Amino acid sequence: MAGKGSGSAGDVWLRPPTRTAREAPPLSRDRIVEEAIALLDEEGADRLTMRRLAERLGTGSTTLYWHLKTKDDVLDLALDAIFAAVEIPGNDGRDWRAAVTALITGWRAVLLAHPWSAALLGRPMLGPNVLARSEFLYATLVKAGVVEPHLTAAAYGLSNYVIGSALMQATWTARAEQHPGSATGQAARERFRADSDRYPVLAAHGPLAVDGDWDTSFAIGLGWLLDGIQADAAAAGEAPESRSE
Repeated sequence: MAGKGSGSAGDVWLRPPTRTAREAPPLSRDRIVEEAIALLDEEGADRLTMRRLAERLGTGSTTLYWHLKTKDDVLDLALDAIFAAVEIPGNDGRDWRAAVTALITGWRAVLLAHPWSAALLGRPMLGPNVLARSEFLYATLVKAGVVEPHLTAAAYGLSNYVIGSALMQATWTARAEQHPGSATGQAARERFRADSDRYPVLAAHGPLAVDGDWDTSFAIGLGWLLDGIQADAAAAGEAPESRSE
């Protein structure tokens, strides 16, 4: 069994298959990934091991290694699989802002539905589902008149925004679920009030992440990003389509 743990994140997309389906035991990669996602949703990434995954599948760890070499392979495949639920907007006459908004909003919904996922998105994302959605994002921005180096900055800005916001919301939500009735929010507000000379703005407005309207805050922030992208494209002399209200 030596060497089964070798490898790193992203390798599953770069490594050629070493066995044919005819040689493998009667357990499909799709079935393994499906069960891995269920485990991750229930218990989080820290609890995922090849042994525990094998137990859930009613098989042995050795059988899993016919299909996947490492835990990193499982995580990479699980991440790409959940992105299949992010709808790629169709060509239905919507302008570029509406299309990007639909894509990013769908991306956020998937990350929140699988709270373990946002923290893992620093991994190489080379799977077909992720790449198809990234291709759509870049292509839509190009049609909007965004050019390099602003194109990459815009795509990264949108990606980082949705990942960061989902990670923060998932973290706070998980904390509240793990500690029902927790007074963390109240304690934070009291701290800011007590130190209002040092933190006057926080004392006046309070930490949004504690008990704010996540959806509204996200929509406003996304709108600001798109405003900046649209203004930059217009300044470059290739103004995008007019903003839809």
